[in-house]
Amino acid sequence: MDPKNESQDESPKIYLLPNLMTAGNLFCGFAASLEILQGVLLQEQGNDPIRQFHTAIWLILAACIFDMLDGRLARLGGNESEFGREFDSLADVISFGVAPALFLYKIVLQDFSQGWMVAFFYLLCGAMRLARFNCIAAKGTADKDFRGFPIPAAAGVIASVTLFILWIEQKDRVLGNWKYLLLALMIFLSFMMFSKFKYPSFKAINWRTKGSISRIIIIFLILIFTVQNYMWMPAVIFISYLLYGFLRPFLSIKMRRDIEEEEDEEESAAK
Repeated sequence: MDPKNESQDESPKIYLLPNLMTAGNLFCGFAASLEILQGVLLQEQGNDPIRQFHTAIWLILAACIFDMLDGRLARLGGNESEFGREFDSLADVISFGVAPALFLYKIVLQDFSQGWMVAFFYLLCGAMRLARFNCIAAKGTADKDFRGFPIPAAAGVIASVTLFILWIEQKDRVLGNWKYLLLALMIFLSFMMFSKFKYPSFKAINWRTKGSISRIIIIFLILIFTVQNYMWMPAVIFISYLLYGFLRPFLSIKMRRDIEEEEDEEESAAK
């Protein structure tokens, strides 16, 4: 066999649209880290860094949206690939591991003597969770559910809850005793990423998913309400997903299918 042709055959498949979304995810994580560092510099100079911290939060939340889109675009076009999976995990480490850890360290954890260890522990758990997910996916044994709390959702919880607290304390612009809550939350989320709780991936929901008129109206109203109350509704959404993992085992199969938009296996096979 010609070595040149062999090399070409082994080159990974790189699909444009899904990987563009992943690149958007990576950009948001990188930009969020820059905003955090810029905010720290302003703080050291005696200036108010609140705008930079707000921007960093919104960039982390935007990275969550890009992360949601890349997988759906790949599955919609049948363009899932090993390259896309690895690229997505590398981007996730930056956007949902480094950026949130750096953010909470600078605004909360540095007030504690061993705060840097908490930030690193979160980053370590997130990176190891992504590595475990890739190993399972490479073996072809991954199921439709996430085992443990996904790291993008963990970063979403941290960013949205911090946004909510800054909104409550917008007059004083200090976290006060809220810093203890954020400290406990980061430790809790670190363990949750390696827990045995299962969370729906909602992979069954895509651009072709059909729904009743009433459900479409409800979703549309929720979106409008979220936009109107953008300072606290993201926290409600992410925390609801976090709590769903605890409540899910107690729900009936029918209720779970209705919430997660899953098809019955017999219906799916019939199609």
